[in-house]
Amino acid sequence: MASAYSPEQISTYLKHIKLPQKYHAENQASYPHNLAFLAALHVHTISTIPYENLSIHYSSNRKISLDPQHLFQKIVGGGRGRGGYCMENSILFNHILRGLGFEVYTAGVRVRLRENGVPSGTYIGWVHIVNIVTLPCGAKYMLDVGFGGDGAINPVPLIPGHVVPNIGQQDVRLIRDHIPQQVDKSEKTKLWIYQYRNGNNKAWNSFYAFPEVEFLEEDFKVMNWYTGNSPMSFQTYTILIVKFLRRLKDDSGEEEVYGKRMLVNGTVKENLGGSTKVVEECQTENERVQALRKWFGITLTEEEKRSIVGHCTELKVPILNGMPKGNGGT
Repeated sequence: MASAYSPEQISTYLKHIKLPQKYHAENQASYPHNLAFLAALHVHTISTIPYENLSIHYSSNRKISLDPQHLFQKIVGGGRGRGGYCMENSILFNHILRGLGFEVYTAGVRVRLRENGVPSGTYIGWVHIVNIVTLPCGAKYMLDVGFGGDGAINPVPLIPGHVVPNIGQQDVRLIRDHIPQQVDKSEKTKLWIYQYRNGNNKAWNSFYAFPEVEFLEEDFKVMNWYTGNSPMSFQTYTILIVKFLRRLKDDSGEEEVYGKRMLVNGTVKENLGGSTKVVEECQTENERVQALRKWFGITLTEEEKRSIVGHCTELKVPILNGMPKGNGGT
């Protein structure tokens, strides 16, 4: 299927993510369809476009549109530093990859929720998607530009057990296996399971699983409704932002991801390749709106700021000894 984006939009996207000029081309056929180009696209995308679910909280209708043109305008054309949550970022990226001439499709993903910071328990339903790219040489890679924390910072090959370095001491890999809930446990029903570990001597944590089955627009509509609307979805009662940090890798001009910055409700955290540290605690909406701009380069409109009032994720003025602390407001 053709990309929803024009060559002009593709070019605008590449400039938006500040892709090195050597990767720009005159037409689709001229782009290098190799791993180096794919990795550069992945690195520059996740370090420019944040994972964020602000539209569920800072909007009047709290709805997420997956229309490709809406996504392009919101994320690329808006000029306000916006990103999106998993389906928004991954669908946008899918159409970019198509427009660049890659063979790519999206696959649905089941995830495990965190308990005390670690993925635990059973896998929940389809709430995430990844892109699967097949290069001309036949090699297949998973690209995930919409997962956030502990997500892969580079394409991961669909090779069982192949270890890929991630941020700091972290490694990631894919294995082929079944998940506990499966009843039909034959060779053909094995899934790709994404795992990470925080050091060579640490245990592998299984975070999500996906089949090599293409998911369609009709599937996204169902997934998007649950993820953005169900009171059982953590997205509806938790504000999340993850922005990966990029720097020059060497004299070649190539760049790499070296850390990440996160916001969970009112807490801003940073990981520069070691441990995660809290860098700011927001107590009021005014403080959080300023933190969005300071730490993530995200600017909200006045209408968006007002729409959080009365919502479950609003940061209200703390009361100390019967008196409000700070001036609150937006």
